[in-house]
Amino acid sequence: MKSIPIITIDGLSGSGKGTISKMLCIELGWNILDSGALYRTLAYLMEKRAIDLEDFENNSKEIKEDFKVTFGIGILGEPVNIFLKGQDITDLVRTEEIAEKTSVLSSSKEIRDFVRPCQREFKKSPGLIADGRDMGTVIFPEADLKIYLTASLEERAKRRQSQLKSVGSEVNMPILLEELEARDRKDKEREHSPLKPAEDSVLMDTTRVTPEEVFKEIMSLLVNF
Repeated sequence: MKSIPIITIDGLSGSGKGTISKMLCIELGWNILDSGALYRTLAYLMEKRAIDLEDFENNSKEIKEDFKVTFGIGILGEPVNIFLKGQDITDLVRTEEIAEKTSVLSSSKEIRDFVRPCQREFKKSPGLIADGRDMGTVIFPEADLKIYLTASLEERAKRRQSQLKSVGSEVNMPILLEELEARDRKDKEREHSPLKPAEDSVLMDTTRVTPEEVFKEIMSLLVNF
C-alpha cells in the first residue's frame, strides 16, 4: 500500500509557517494540520466547561468525545478556519486570552499526550501539511520532507504587528518584542517536545524573502517526491 506523504513545517512564531502551509495545501490539494490551533481549541473547550488543568485527567474522556476538530483553508494570508464539531470557532479561539491559556496547557506532558493521537489522525490521503513546533521531531518523525523556518525577532514582531492591526488591535512594539522573545525561550526550553529542528530538516530563514520565494524553494525540493 502506498504511504501517505507528509510535509512538516516547524519553526518560531511569526516565521511564516501558516502562510507557507496554506500555499502548499492549495498547490498540492493536501490536508492541513494547524497544530497550534488544536491546542487553542482544547483551551477553549476546557474554559467553556470550566475544567482546570488539575481536573483534566478526570474529565479527559468527556473532553475526547467533544474534541472533534477540522480545518478550512480560508483566505491566503490569514490563519486557517477552525471548526469544532462543525461549528466555526475561529474568532473565539484566536484571541490573546486563549493564546495565554494555550501557552500554559502546551507545556503539560499530560496535555501533549492527549493531543498527539488527535494530530496523527490528520494523516489522510492524498497527503498532509503539518504546521507546528514539534511536527518533524515528535509527531511525524517519518515525514517525507521536514522544513524548519526561522526569521529575526524584529521581522517576526513586525508581522505580528500587522496581523493585530488588521483586526483593530492596538500594538505596543517594545512589549510585543518582549512577548515574542519570552515565547521563543519557552518553546525552546520546555521540558516536553521543545522546539528544535529535526536532524534531517531543511532550514530556511524567511527574514528577507517573500512567502512566494519560500514556497518556490520548497516546491523545488518536491521534484522527486
